[in-house]
Formats: sequence, structure tokens, C-alpha cells
Amino acid sequence: MSDGIVIIPTYNEIENIESIVRAILSLHRSFDILVVDDNSPDQTAHKVQTLQQEFPDRLFLEIRPQKSGLGTAYVHGFKWALLHQYEYIFEMDADFSHNPQDLEKLYDACHFERGDVAIGSRYVTGVNVVNWPLNRVLMSYFASIYVKLITGMKIHDATAGFICYKRHVLESIDLDKIKFIGYAFQIEMKYRAFTQNFKIVEVPIIFTDRTHGQSKMSNSIIKEAVFGVITLRLRQLFNRL
Repeated sequence: MSDGIVIIPTYNEIENIESIVRAILSLHRSFDILVVDDNSPDQTAHKVQTLQQEFPDRLFLEIRPQKSGLGTAYVHGFKWALLHQYEYIFEMDADFSHNPQDLEKLYDACHFERGDVAIGSRYVTGVNVVNWPLNRVLMSYFASIYVKLITGMKIHDATAGFICYKRHVLESIDLDKIKFIGYAFQIEMKYRAFTQNFKIVEVPIIFTDRTHGQSKMSNSIIKEAVFGVITLRLRQLFNRL
């Protein structure tokens, strides 16, 4: 058993799941994987079950009854990882927008550089995004500036979804109080860690847009993020976070 586990939420990722699993499990540093699948109609979970026969002690699967949002999938995975005593708990997309080799950089930032949270950051050294249309890049970049202004967090990539949490960070957060399910979830998790004075470090990565499958971005997710930031700040001000 590794001391680190990579949580990958999936919904219709049949085109990517085998490749991403094999890429992670072939790294020099050992990571286990937990796939949290929302009962994908394309049989993503069945493909994972087939791979589990090859990697029975390193690949795990949780199947939820229906599509319930990114945030709830990660909370489900966090609770599972804590129950199974992992020390380093990672968030990662299934679509290769996050390079599996960068997992080792995030691990090192927490293990050797004493970060409590390590963020794979697209913007800490400029704009490191490949294959996104300009409007998507601008929206993401200025969203992080907006989050900085509202929350006071000195984080360049507040909506990033490639992250390593040390175990004690997740143990300190009441996961049942997490409110948001889309990209606002990513902001909320960072903000809760920030308000508890955990050390948050940003590790530069290159983000590459997916080449297979469909993006899960929607207008409702964007709206949740915009208004969710204000809600988080108000809750913190009134000690209701």
C-alpha cells in the first residue's frame, strides 16, 4: 500500500480511464488510485473493474448511483481515503489535462517542502495552458484574480483541480459542511484550508485540454463559482464557515 492515493472522479470517461490508470501506476513513485464513478452509461466502471484484476492492490473503485457533481465525488473519495489511512490525498482529472508525472512534484512539495496543500498551478509562472480557446483561458485566469480580491487568498490558481492534501488538512475540515459541487468546490476547499492557516504552495504545471471525451463545464457551474466566492467570504466573516 502506498502512502498516497489519487482520487479520480469519472462520468463517461471510457476513452481515457485505462490510459490514465496505466500512466499513474507506471510512475517511479508508487501511488494508489481510487476511481469514484457516477454510474457512467458508457461503462467506465466496468473498464475499471477489468483493470482491477491486473492491479488488485493499487486500483480501487467506488460506484455512486447517479451523477451528483464533482464536489460530492471528491468528498466521497476523501472520506474513503481517510478511512483507509492514506497520508497524501490527490485530486486529479481523468482526461490527461493534468500530467500524471506532475503527481511526483505535488508529493514532493508536501513531503519534502512541508506544504500542507500543494496546488498544480496553471498561473503561478504566467499562463501555462495548452489547447484552450482564448475566452476560456481569460475566464479562468480572471476568475482566480476575482477570488484573490474577495477572499484575500494569495493563490494564483484558485480554481485548480490538481491538488495534494496532507491527511491532517482533510481531517481538520468538516467535509459534511462542504456546500459547492462544481468549480466553487475547488475554491471552497482551498479557502477552508487558508482560514485554518495551513501552508498552501503552488507548483507550476502545464495544463493541456482534453483530446477525448466531453468537458463537464456548464453555465450553472460558472454561476455557482461566481456567487459562491462571495458566500464563502460572508460566512467566514460571520463565523459560519
